[in-house]
This record gives sequence, C-alpha cells and structure tokens, in this order.
Amino acid sequence: MEVKNFAVWDYVVFAALFVISSGIGVFFAIKERKKATSREFLVGGRQMSFGPVALSLTASFMSAVTVLGAPSEVYRFGASFLLFFISYAFVIILTAELFLPVFYRSGITSTYEYLQLRFNKPVRYAATVIYIVQTILYTGVVVYAPALALNQVTGFDLWGSVFATGIVCTFYCTLGGLKAVVWTDAFQMVVMIVGFLTVLIQGSAHAGGLHNVIEHSTNGSRLNIFDFDVDPLRRHTFWTISVGGTFTWLGIYGVNQSTIQRCISCKTEKHAKLALYFNLLGLWIILVCAVFSGLIMYSHFKDCDPWTSGIISAPDQLMPYFVMEIFFTMPGLPGLFVACAFSGTLSTVAASINALATVTFEDFVKSCFPRLSDKLSTWISKGLCLLFGVMCTSMAVAASLMGGVVQAALSIHGMCGGPMLGLFSLGILFPFVNWKGALGGLLTGITLSFWVAIGAFIYPAPDSKTWPLPLSTDQCVPSNVTLSPPTELSSRPAIADTWYSLSYLYYSAVGCLGCIAAGIIISFITGYQSGKDIQPLLIRPVCNLFCFWSKKYKRLCWCGVQHDSGTEQENLENGSSWKQGAESVLQNGLRQEDLVNIPGHDPKDKSYNNMALEKITHF
Repeated sequence: MEVKNFAVWDYVVFAALFVISSGIGVFFAIKERKKATSREFLVGGRQMSFGPVALSLTASFMSAVTVLGAPSEVYRFGASFLLFFISYAFVIILTAELFLPVFYRSGITSTYEYLQLRFNKPVRYAATVIYIVQTILYTGVVVYAPALALNQVTGFDLWGSVFATGIVCTFYCTLGGLKAVVWTDAFQMVVMIVGFLTVLIQGSAHAGGLHNVIEHSTNGSRLNIFDFDVDPLRRHTFWTISVGGTFTWLGIYGVNQSTIQRCISCKTEKHAKLALYFNLLGLWIILVCAVFSGLIMYSHFKDCDPWTSGIISAPDQLMPYFVMEIFFTMPGLPGLFVACAFSGTLSTVAASINALATVTFEDFVKSCFPRLSDKLSTWISKGLCLLFGVMCTSMAVAASLMGGVVQAALSIHGMCGGPMLGLFSLGILFPFVNWKGALGGLLTGITLSFWVAIGAFIYPAPDSKTWPLPLSTDQCVPSNVTLSPPTELSSRPAIADTWYSLSYLYYSAVGCLGCIAAGIIISFITGYQSGKDIQPLLIRPVCNLFCFWSKKYKRLCWCGVQHDSGTEQENLENGSSWKQGAESVLQNGLRQEDLVNIPGHDPKDKSYNNMALEKITHF
C-alpha cells in the first residue's frame, strides 16, 4: 500500500491539539491550586454548569472508535447504523429519569458507593473491580486502534501517537482534575465536529454534490435502513440496534462511573439532567456526521473498494485513506482530521483515567485509610491518575487482537456493562432483592455475557448473518497484492451457529437480563429483603406510573419501602442540602463519638445507610 505522508502543516495542526489540551490542564492546576481537596479534584467541587458537561459527555463516548469505525460500518453494512438515533434517545431518557436522580440525591462520588448503601461492601467491591477491568480494556482499544489505522495509511508513527496520547491525557488529568477533563473535552468536541464537517464538505464536492451521494448509496443498497427481521443472530436490524443498542448504551451511560461522575459534578440536579439532554443533541449530530461520511466514502470508492482490492489491510483504515485521497493537495486538512480522530481518543482516555482514579480512591483508599487529610487525599488522587494513565497506555498493546474497533469497543461494554446495568437495576427497581441475590446475579450475568462474547471471538458468525453489502473492484488499477482466500474452519460446534452467532449488540442484554433473573430467584430462595430496612431515596418507584389509579396497588409494589413518609418528600425538595449532608458522612467528616449515636451507622463495618444520612441534615 502506498503511504501518503503528512506535510509540515499537518503536523502543526495536530500538535496544536496536544498543546492546547495540555494548556487547559496547566490553567486549571494554577487556577484551582488553593482549592486542593480531593472533592474539588475528582468532582469539580460539584459546581459545574450543564454546557461544558454536555459537551464533555458527548466527546467522552464519541471517541475515535466513532470517527473511524462508524463510517466504515456504514460503508460496508449500510446506513442502518442511523437507527442508533432511537437507542440514544431511550438511553438518555432512562438515565436522566431513572438512574441519575438516585445517584445525585445520594450525595455519592463513586457510583459504587450506592451498592454499599443498598446492599453491602462485597457487592460494592466486586462491581468496582469489574468496572476497572472493563475500562482499562476499553481504553486500550480506543488508544491503539486509531493509532494503528492512521499509521498504516498516513505514515504517522504508531507508538509515537500511542505514547503521546497517554502522556498528554495523564498530564492534564493529573494536573487539573475533573474540571480540566471537562473543559478539554468541550474543546475536543468542537474539533471533532469541525473535522467531520471538512470531510463532509470536501467529500460531497468530490462526489459531485449530495444528490449524487444519495443516488450512488441507493443504487448500492446502502440506504435500506429499516430491516424488521426479528432474528437475534442478524448483526444489524431494527431490533438489534434499537433494543440491543439501548441495553449496550444504557450500560455505558446509565450506571457508568465516567458518566455519572460528570453529572453529579453539576451544581443542581436540573443542570445534570440538562447536561444529559443537550448531550443527546451532540450524540445525534456526531451520528449523522458519521453516517453521511460513510455514504460519501462509498460514493467515492463505489467502483474500486480499497479494502477488498488489497490497497488497505483493514476496514478501520478506510476513513483515513479516504481523507488522504480527498485532501492530498490541501496541506493542513489531513492534520485536522487526525486531530478530530485523536480528539475522540484524548477525551475518552482522559474520562477513563479520571473515573478510574475516583472509584479506586473512593472505594478502596478511603475504606482503608478513612482519616486522610485533604492535602494527602489530593496527592493520592493525582498519583492514581498517573498510575492508571500508565496502565491504559500499556493496555493498548493487547488491543491489536480485538478486531474491528466499533465491534470490539461495544463488545467490551456489552460483556461488562450489561451485568453492571442488571446489578444497579436490581438495587433501584427491585426493593425485595437482597445482597446475596445481587452478588449471585452479577456473577451469573458476567458468566453469560463472557461466554457468548468469547465464543463469538473464537467462532465468528457466518457472513449469512453479518450480511456485508457487495463492494466492487471493477475499476481498480491492478496491483501486486495477492489476496489469500478465506480460511475454512474444519469443524464448528453446533452452538457456534446459534448462541455464539448472537449479534454483538445483544451481549449487554444477555448479561443484564441474566443478572436480574438470577438476582430475583436467589433473593426469593435465600429470603427477600424487607422494604422497611431500605431508605426510599435508594429506590425508584417506577410502579407508580403503572398503578397511578390505586394507592393500594402502589403500596403493594413498594414492597414495604416508605415512599410516602414525609422525610423523603422533604429530601426531594431540598436535594442539594441533603446531598451535602450525605457527602459529609461518606467522607468520614464526623467525629467517631458522634458516629456511634447515629441511626444506621455500624461502627464495626464503618458503613452507613441513608437513615444516617437523613439525620445528618437536621444536626
């Protein structure tokens, strides 16, 4: 393959992204140096407004996986990817109205603190460990895959870009904390949109206008969006994307530390919800840009596909190759696209490092050393950012074995995020589930999702289920590249064409539903939890929507939880004051002799339920 190298201006534009991102970290390190507390460092003092948080949320999860992988998916499989429009809407509504209120009003910093308040410490620690493993694996894909694709097409140094990404993210995370991450993400989101727009404008011009793009895409069957086949083995249909995609992204948004940490950093719950809804607009904009980029790319390569002709070696290199083709005579613009791709990488890696540092500090360090000073807590938090920065960068080496970037990234989220979604759903929606059911459900969900995902990795689904659309090489210039015929597997177990061929978007649903079912069954076998022992703010009474006509049936569905007890209403009306009280308890701010007398505090376990948190507000 002919590698088209960067010009000087490309390197200048790309370097500017790293310099500005680092500068934002330095700015907040200097500005906030007098507010040296772990609370300020990890959650921005809970004083963020919705605008930058919304941009940060979009940038964090619309990574280089989206910039490079989504257009390639559309190019090969058609514009059905646009149906994620529906998934994103369901995900944001459920996150804002179901999960966020519980986390925000609980005054927690780590989402896994909720699991200790609702169940116990073992459940919390198990979930935290799974989250750490999931995030490090995902970050490895996000760092390595775009670096490899850009290296093989543009000649951009592979390990130089990997280590530059890791060093810069670790630098501004360690210096500036969450505020630096959020504002850097906001800047990088703007770079992503500008990068996409330049590709859309120049690509449309090369294709002879948008009407030609639509015509070529229609002729190539790329606009057959709605396929209502209910077969769960089909890779992308209306149901796999709208249902499976909702489960997958709800695991990413609804209960993910990186998302919730940004939301609870907002000054009020209203700002947190606005951040999520404005973030939805950002998700839709990026999705539309990615889909149209894929269609324009197909229009450009419709008669000579560079992948099947052997010009490039992997589908993830399609977008960089296309950019180098259309911007070859315009120095600086290829650098802008690379900056666009790496903006997604930087924002995701930074969010991951910050979230990993937060859960480790809150769930492990503070449990072992509850009396740390603010100064020491801040230095430990910064040390954790540095440690996880090194680990995430190192994990990039293993990511080369994981296949296409979109499928690899969403598979990792599905394998771990689905069972986590099931665990939090058990806690928030099912008051009768006890800690044994929660822990058993989590292990069941993890086992099921890993079983199907690893099986699919060993025995890939047949083309009849993935249905890649036809690609032409009729007008390609003959090259010396020889294509090896696909290897035939000598034997496939029967399960490989059923269970292992399940669409990767259903991995999360398998883990989530398996966790919920097992959790409910185990709880009934071992003795269900009494609702009177659970604080109302830890449960979301969704049954009120379905039993609105009858107070009797509503009470029955509450399972003994006192949702109509005056104190809950008081707390809902004064969420911020309760949240501050909760913070002081979870941060061990009380004298030891005071703790003994607080209802709900267990001196032996050093844990609290929300009865204790409720009382604090009246002291």
